[in-house]
Amino acid sequence: MRTIDFDYHLPEELIADRPAPHREDSRMLVVHRSTGLIEHRKFTDLLEYVRPGDEFVMNNTKVVPARYFSNDGSIELVRASLHTDLLWKCLVRPGRKMKIGKTVSIGDATGTVESIDEEGYRLIRFDRPVDETTYGRLALPHYMNRESDPEDRERYQTVYARHEGAIAAPTAGLHFTPEILEQIPHSFVTLHVGVGTFRPVKVDRIEEHHMHTESFVLPEETANRIAAAQRIVAVGTTSVRVLEHLATRNGLPLAPASGETNIFIYPPYEYKIVDALLTNFHLPQSTLLMLVSAFAGKDLVMEAYRQAVEQRYRFFSYGDCMLLL
Repeated sequence: MRTIDFDYHLPEELIADRPAPHREDSRMLVVHRSTGLIEHRKFTDLLEYVRPGDEFVMNNTKVVPARYFSNDGSIELVRASLHTDLLWKCLVRPGRKMKIGKTVSIGDATGTVESIDEEGYRLIRFDRPVDETTYGRLALPHYMNRESDPEDRERYQTVYARHEGAIAAPTAGLHFTPEILEQIPHSFVTLHVGVGTFRPVKVDRIEEHHMHTESFVLPEETANRIAAAQRIVAVGTTSVRVLEHLATRNGLPLAPASGETNIFIYPPYEYKIVDALLTNFHLPQSTLLMLVSAFAGKDLVMEAYRQAVEQRYRFFSYGDCMLLL
């Protein structure tokens, strides 16, 4: 398939740059794969779709401040991973200013570029720890067109976030409140969402796209609960990536595991363990839209997106959600 096959028209005013007043206020478009029925509901209606034997699998990664600026404001760094407190893997802008041996100062800390890999990531070693509380910012998606603020510190984080390491939030989970969470059977995986999630597909034929790698953990308790469940409901594409990676690599039943995945799911991939999916709306021509299309069929998904635009749903990270059954 071609990347352009996953394009759709989205009016800019439908991109949500702020969260809804309350987490549970979002709308929810419901897609029934077996019949093609599309319903327009509210997220608080989710409990109507829960049935005995369900297990909701959620990603409990925690977003960390990953965006930094040099003291003079000329260099932007997005920390992709932390080797140690002093050794960072970063994307930098503008890259031409940060060649091997060049330095950057953040507060009292000075970092030196030690190497540059084939994807443009810089390995930067600091002479002392960077004051993350003072200088770190959330790396909000580019389409929000704004800097993060104190409200984002809470709202761009799920209520069940536990393990630090993500650059971007697993946004399907942003709709849940503690009260709703208590009413559904659930367990957790951890997948640290990386900066690669924002990278566009630049090839014409999607199978030529090089997928980014992200680290994950599937705990024993979650593996046991999945084995005992009758229907697996993945909350978010990140949970899908963990479950389908392990089902593809190791088979069923799933066993506890940790490691890295670069699984790229696109039509006509056959899902091995996920039975239902709760997810937000994704960017045109993105790998996440391809993943959802593999789950419910491209034509049905694109019709759902057409209706979502027509009905003025809010799109992307702070937007509304869809439930695919």
